[in-house]
Order: sequence, then C-alpha cells, then structure tokens
Amino acid sequence: MPVFTTRSGAVRGAPAGRSASVTAVLGIPYAAPPFGPRRFRGPRPARGWSGVRPCLTFGPVAPQSAELPGAPGWKPGDEDVLTVNVWTPGGSGGSLPVLVWIHGGAFAFGSSAQPDFEGAALAGLGLVVVSCNYRLGFEGFGHVPGNAPVFRGTTGDICPDNRGLLDQIAALEWVRDNIAAFGGDPDRVTVAGQSAGATSVACLIAMDRARGLFRRAALHSAVNSCATAESAARTTEEVARAAGVPATREALLTASPQSLVAASDAVVEACRRDPASGRRHHDPAIFGPVVDGALLRADPLTAMFAGAGAEAGIDLLVCRTTEEYALFEAVGSSADIATEARFDAFARDFGLPVALVRGYRDRAGGASFRETYQALQGDLLFAEYSDRLAEAHARAGGTAFLAHFDRRSGGSPARPVRAWHCADVPFAFGTLDDEDVHFLVGGPPGDADRELSARMMRSWADFATCGDPGWERLGEGRDPGADVHHWRTAGEAGGRGPSSERAESGAALRALWRDAGLPILTP
Repeated sequence: MPVFTTRSGAVRGAPAGRSASVTAVLGIPYAAPPFGPRRFRGPRPARGWSGVRPCLTFGPVAPQSAELPGAPGWKPGDEDVLTVNVWTPGGSGGSLPVLVWIHGGAFAFGSSAQPDFEGAALAGLGLVVVSCNYRLGFEGFGHVPGNAPVFRGTTGDICPDNRGLLDQIAALEWVRDNIAAFGGDPDRVTVAGQSAGATSVACLIAMDRARGLFRRAALHSAVNSCATAESAARTTEEVARAAGVPATREALLTASPQSLVAASDAVVEACRRDPASGRRHHDPAIFGPVVDGALLRADPLTAMFAGAGAEAGIDLLVCRTTEEYALFEAVGSSADIATEARFDAFARDFGLPVALVRGYRDRAGGASFRETYQALQGDLLFAEYSDRLAEAHARAGGTAFLAHFDRRSGGSPARPVRAWHCADVPFAFGTLDDEDVHFLVGGPPGDADRELSARMMRSWADFATCGDPGWERLGEGRDPGADVHHWRTAGEAGGRGPSSERAESGAALRALWRDAGLPILTP
C-alpha cells in the first residue's frame, strides 16, 4: 500500500475502487478537533502521530441533521471532523495540478464523503484531487457574542465569525504545505465548489487571509447569501431561544452541538411553515458567511466588482444550471406558491421590481404560478448571482469563463430530466454510474451522458492545468451572452430547436435582470 509523508506524520492509502492507477488517502486530519476548549475558536494544527496512519475511510462529518444518500451522517460524539481526502495518480515528483473541492449544503449540511464528489475519475486525468470537511451550521457560521477584531484585517481567536471559512483556509494551507508529497504542485492549485461551496470559494477570493493559497477558482451555482453582522446576531438570538439558553458565549458553550443543530432546525422549520416570515419563508437557510469587517470585509460580489479576484491574478470559471430551483420543488423544500396572491407576496418580500416580475410572467406564457416562481427564485438565488460574479471579475480585468448546464436528454415522459441544482456536479466528477446520484441526473446514464461527462471533466482538468476550459473568456465591455458555453449532450447541441429557444428565452430574462438591481440576500 502506498505511504505518503506529511508534516504531521506518514499516511497510507489504498487503490481508489476500480481505478487501480489512482490512490485514495481519506480522512487525513488537517486541524485539531474543534470541540472542548477549542469550540467556537479558529482552527489549530492537527497533532502529529508516529508510525504510519491508515487513511482508508472518510473522516467524521460536521454536526448536522441531514442524512444524504450514500454518505455518512453525523453522530453525537464525533469530533475529529476537520479532515481532507486526496486522490492522486502519484509518481510525478510534485508537478501535477491540484483541484481542491469545497462541498455545498446551505452552510448547514453535507460532507466531502458524498458519492458525487468521489475524485478518482478526475485524478485519472492527471490531477491531484483534494476535498475537505469544515464546520457547518452554528458551529461554523453562527455568530458568538464576545469576539472583537485584534487589528484591522484580522479576527481574534475567541469565537470568530466565519469559522467554517477559517477551516477552509486551514485546509488550503495544509495543501500548500503537504500536497507535494502526493505529487501535487502547491503553486498550481484550483479551488472549486458548488452552491454554498461555490459561495465559500467566492469569499476566499475576497479575503486577504486566503491570498496566495490558490491560483484558479471554479464556482458552480454560487448561492446569493451573505449575512450582515446584524442579521447574524438576530439568528443567534433565535437559535439560542430555541435551544433554551441565553445568547451569550458562556451559555452557548454549555449547549451541546446536538442541541444547537436541533435548535437551528426548529428555526428553519418555523420559517418554512410561516408565510409571514418574509424572505426566510421562501429561503429558510439561516446561516451564511458573515461580513464581519475583519476577515470578510465585503460580500463576494461587491468585492469582485472592486477587483479582489482580478488584483490577485485569479482565473475564474463559473457554471450554473438553467433550472436551478426545480430541485427544491422535487424534494419538497420549496414554498407552495400556487396562487397569484402568494406569488405577489413573494415578489414583495424580496423587493423585486414590478417590471422584472411582469417580464417573468410574460415569458412564462401558460405556466403556472408555481413554475414561474421556480424560474424566478432559481435565478434570484443562484443563476443571476453566478453570472454576475463572472461578469464582475471580467469587468475588473480578470480572466473569467462562464458556462450554463442545460442537459435535458434522457429520463421518461413521466419524469423528464431537469437541468436543476446539483445536476452538473456528477458530470464534472465523472460519478454518473453511482446509483446514489441517479436521482440528481434523472436515472442511469446513457452513452450521450457519459460523453458529456467526459467533456466536462476534460474542461475542469484543462482549466486546472493551464487556465483554459476550452471556450472564449468573457470579454470586457461585451455582451456576456456571446461568450457563454452551453453544456448539453451531443444530440441537443447546435441548430434550431428547444435548446436554442431556451437560450433565447434566457437571454431575454438576463436583459430584464440587467435593468433591475440584484439584492444581496441575507440569511
């Protein structure tokens, strides 16, 4: 079995499933367990070990209540949650490009052990692939009273905000210090993520603390979510009340991780059930990165427009799907917007301009209010935000590439394939054949799906290697629609038909958004 020497000690991996040429080294601690006296504090280095540590299974996941298909759940008592996983083809002497994956999950659930994130197929293309776990929910993103900046641009170690982002930085520092042992080049790191993971990556681009830890970034379906100091404090009050403790550092430290997970779930469920809860009724995600004025000085979109990524010389690849919010309807987590009154209330809750709302209703034709809501909410939360991140980076002088995932082939008349949130991820990782991802991609893949997956994987690999995914970059001052790459199966690509009609409709809706301001949503 291959053995690799890290700064903390030697680790042993194993062949990655059927990929005999790729070695998987799983569950390597990159920081100390963030509990006990270290709870609510910034990450600290992992303790070293003697001998060779077998790293053959994923590490424990962060505290959460989610039970996701094919992935482990959290069990109270699991504390060594800050681990990385490495897939490497090896034998390269520290010269291979590195791709670091940050998982999504509304900043409250998920893990690197999800089957769609298995890195062996990508590593087979000549990459060292890394994924990491980080603190979630209140443990990672809850505001704990009592912290204060030490000096401008840094945060004290007593219960800082954005502990989950600090964990991600620690994981990237581990990559910088150790990845050469696995064949990776620490000067050619691409950090990638989807949904909350993509927004995490956007935050890392905006943060001085992460400067120099990566050269490129890939964002899939970034979520429009960034808390203010005030909104984060209000969330703490709600969670503490649900947990039955005062909203003080001392009291929150006495509350178990399990009780804070349950309290957070109770706050989310109360918003979901109450139409009068405003924005949170439609988007009951209560945690997100906090613009604390120290670690994160501005929301990522504002920072990108100000040139944060361009000044750092970061190449950016952004992808989003064309039916983002259809997934939430399919899994039963969407608000029930079945009437004109409920639709109008949604528009008021988010302060959406009348012209924008009318435009969506006109483009929808005979669609129901529920379907129109899905289209508008998906663009508000994910699609428009993602597009604007790419455009902002390009306009600031950075190199940016933009793609839309619009694969619709396959499925059945009773259950057509939807290009919804998360559907693109198994294609990019080459994990289509895992049964646990078939719900996301509409069933077992066909040959056209595998061909599309091969193209998307090659695009990621080329971007991580040389910064070119295979299509034109967004041009400064040009109509961005001319430079957007569309991911479709071979049978869907090119010519007139439904795919080109969807593109034209999407361009019309984008024109409406350009005339409307995009609100930065606060959890």
